[in-house]
Amino acid sequence: MKTTKFEDLLAENLKDKEFKKEYEALKEEFEVAKEIIRLRLTAGMTQKELARKAHTSQAAISRLESGNYRNVSLAFLRRVGAVLGVKPHVSFQ
Repeated sequence: MKTTKFEDLLAENLKDKEFKKEYEALKEEFEVAKEIIRLRLTAGMTQKELARKAHTSQAAISRLESGNYRNVSLAFLRRVGAVLGVKPHVSFQ
């Protein structure tokens, strides 16, 4: 079975103007999701393990990693970050 890299798939989809518009609207959410996934995998943890250590559900971690988790709280990001050995950083531009 042929696999496709996320970056290649994203580059292809960004050629579609409608997709690009929607992606740009959610860019920050996707960046957070990508970083959480990277940190979790670097730590060698499953979603279930991260959830247990952060005192939440695997479903909540899954939503966070999907990039579609609306209204995520800074407190939740701090709990997840603490398990992963990082602190969230928020800025306005």
